[in-house]
Formats: sequence, C-alpha cells, structure tokens
Amino acid sequence: MPGLKFILILFLTTSVYSQSKLDKFLTPSDTLNTSRRTAVYISEATIGGLTLLALDQLWYADFERSNFHTINDNNEWLQMDKMGHVFSSYQLGRMGANLLNWSGASKKEQLMYGSTLGFTFLTAVEIFDGFSKEWGFSWGDILANGVGTGLYIGQDLLWKEQRMTLKFSFHQTKYAQLNPEKLGNGFLEEVLKDYNGQTYWLSLNIQSFINNNHIPKWLNIAVGYSADGMIFAHNEPVNNFVTNKNRKRQFYLSLDVDLSRIETKSHVLKSVFDVLNVIKVPFPAMEFTDKNGIKLHGIYF
Repeated sequence: MPGLKFILILFLTTSVYSQSKLDKFLTPSDTLNTSRRTAVYISEATIGGLTLLALDQLWYADFERSNFHTINDNNEWLQMDKMGHVFSSYQLGRMGANLLNWSGASKKEQLMYGSTLGFTFLTAVEIFDGFSKEWGFSWGDILANGVGTGLYIGQDLLWKEQRMTLKFSFHQTKYAQLNPEKLGNGFLEEVLKDYNGQTYWLSLNIQSFINNNHIPKWLNIAVGYSADGMIFAHNEPVNNFVTNKNRKRQFYLSLDVDLSRIETKSHVLKSVFDVLNVIKVPFPAMEFTDKNGIKLHGIYF
C-alpha cells in the first residue's frame, strides 16, 4: 500500500520537524533575546493581573468586605498553611527565574525580577485578604513567602544552583468529609484545602553535597513535614469528636528523584521534567511522630 506508506512517512517527518522546532523554541538563549524577555514580562503581568481579577470577582466577592485589617493566624493548622506559602513562593520564584533564563536575561535580572515573582504575587493576594472580613492580612504569611523566595535566592548566590528543592505530595484522608467547606469536597478541592493529606518536602541532592561519582546525579534524600487530625484551624470539637486529641505533627525521611538532573539533550523533556519536579516521587518512607514513634511506609504519597 504505497499511499499508506507515504502518509506514514509524511506524518513521521512532520512530527520530527515539529518536535525539532519546539525543542529549538524551548532552548534557553545564550544572549539576551529582547523579544523573549518582553514576552515573559507581558505574559506574567497579564496572567497575574487576570488571576487577581478573577479572585476578586469569583472568590472574594462571595465574602463580606471590610476595612483593611491584620490577623495573627500563626497557630492555625499546625502551620501547614504556612508551609504552603513557603512552597508556593519558592516554586513561583523558580519559574520566574527559569523563564528569564530562557530569554537570556542576566543572572542579576533573574534574581531581582524572576525569583521574586512568588513573593510579589502572594503579597498582592495577602492585601486582598486584608480587605476581606473572612480573613485578614497575615504577617506570618508574608514571612513564609519571604522564606520561600529567600531559599531560592540564597542557594543561587551561595552555590549557583538549587541543591535543595521544595516539593509536594498528597493523599486523601477521612477528615475532608467531616468539614468539606474548609477541607474540600472532591479530590481536586482536597488537594488544595485538606492540610491533613498534604506533605511538604525539602529534597536535597546527595551528589551536590558529597561529590561522589558513584551516586546518581538525580538521587535525592527528602525530609518531609505534614500534620494529621485537623478538622478546624484550631482545637475545636465537632460532633463530639475532639480534634486536639488527634492532632499531631508528622516528619518523614525518604528518597526522591531530582528530575531536573536527569541528563537529556531534549529541551522538550527538560521542560516536562522541570514542571513535574514540583511533585515528590513516591518512595518508601520513615515516619516520625512524638506520639507513635517510628512508622514505616512501603510507598508514601
């Protein structure tokens, strides 16, 4: 069937050509590409502005407005919400710096305007909170945002690379159904809201610290933090279920994979790995709690 062979050859040739063009597009520029840099700034400003507008119209509009006020929420959710701020500011800053690196911008510009993307955006969200009666401007959140941004900038200044990466994992828990308004209704909402199922990881690249060629470049050791038994932000009883008897902090030790250190010449794959690198790769883990001692997990999410 000559016609079918021709179509297959044409399809494969077109696919290879398209992938080649995409790979070339994703390759970071060696020198400043002003068109790329302009596109980065315009895209970030547009997406950030539209996101804030959507939050104002679709989220904050459902709650009563108030005069600007602050709150002290540092003791809520066993600080899991603060860990979320650290993680988000770090990852948004990493993305901002990588985009400017792709445009060929200087390292100084990457750190000043790229790695601070998360802190800037989350501060704007915090100001919105300050005008909402439901919440309030939290200096604790601002501090957490600064820690995440500082973790990225500090490593770049000290080592010229990210030897320690913040990552995230999630598993569903029984607590969301007890308070779906606060902890989410359905998997997607629970990923964002159910602090009981979230774990935040500090993933350290082993070879970067001990420089041993026998250790794979991509192998990391990860230290995790999570909490369990939380139905409300504070110790409050619900349906005769006293949460303060069950609330506990959990610490983990596990292995991980730094996908950004997997060697490949394909910039398409590098981009995919860079996006997926926010997720902790499931591995066996040791759990440490002050109540239950040490617990082993065959695979932990």
